Amino acid sequence: MSSRFLIVLPLAAALLSGCQLSGEKPAGADEEYFTWVDEQGQVRQTVIPRTEPSAGQESPPSETPVQQSEDTHDEYNLKNYPDGNALAERGFIRPGDPEPYFTWRDALGNVRVSYYRPDTRTAVEKGEIEPPIELTEASIYQTSTAPADADLPADADPLAAAVLGLDDSVAPYFERWAAVCCEELDRSDPVEWEPGREFGVDVTDASPTHEFITGTSHYQLVSLPADKDFVVRLRSYDQKGLFVPSLAFLDAKFRPLRLVTDMVTEFTPESWSRHGYLRFHVPVFPSRGERWMLIYTTSRAAAGQTVIETRYGPRAIPHQRTGELGLKHIHQ
Repeated sequence: MSSRFLIVLPLAAALLSGCQLSGEKPAGADEEYFTWVDEQGQVRQTVIPRTEPSAGQESPPSETPVQQSEDTHDEYNLKNYPDGNALAERGFIRPGDPEPYFTWRDALGNVRVSYYRPDTRTAVEKGEIEPPIELTEASIYQTSTAPADADLPADADPLAAAVLGLDDSVAPYFERWAAVCCEELDRSDPVEWEPGREFGVDVTDASPTHEFITGTSHYQLVSLPADKDFVVRLRSYDQKGLFVPSLAFLDAKFRPLRLVTDMVTEFTPESWSRHGYLRFHVPVFPSRGERWMLIYTTSRAAAGQTVIETRYGPRAIPHQRTGELGLKHIHQ
């Protein structure tokens, strides 16, 4: 390798100082190339032929060869090498090409030709597979993991203890919520989980109420399957108003394990077969001891509204303290 560099470096120096040695340019100095890979995987280079300007015509500026080669080269142009995504959307049929076809033999033995247009839809668009599940954005609260005997240095910022959940005077949100719930909840009429289909859960004026730290709310308890972890799809249907749920997951003794609140989702308009609804995807963790799901709402959510766009302009759907919901186990 060292001998090779000894040869190349002086040559490069000679090329750089060529104007001092001779007025002639090295062979190939002005040539331009396409670099491409053949069907064998070998890298090839093809010289781009130059068009000499006629007498009295100025040479094209140096920045135009790429555009010239794309537009006018006989082989290397956008017609022969179009954008791959654009070609895929056309079923890999180039402009001017005949549509693909297949031949077949009819009942009389005659050979027939049938043309077809490739179906470029994805498997999700065709309904062959379910689209990937996107979990609903929400605020999650659960048992604090801070050690009970953790102490801050004496000269630490007084606000640090509150931020880290170490200030006894300001308990973390989850602990304050759990202090008033949920072992005393009415368990006389829970909703049993129904696997394999969407089932209804109604939160009505006749449903029991509880004084949560977020306000008084009607609620409904739903038993969870002792299954592996899964995702629950929850729809809250528009019944002249929307019930915006918050969820609490409880263990077998009705002790809170996790809160899911302030969920962010979009409204799906009504169709000929169903009401409009809010849809939520929330993970459930039976492996962590979650056995019950408590559905309730907050005073702040009940006082809000959801604004949607219709053909007649914006429409405000008020939130309410009761509503009709649909739950379904989603397999991943």
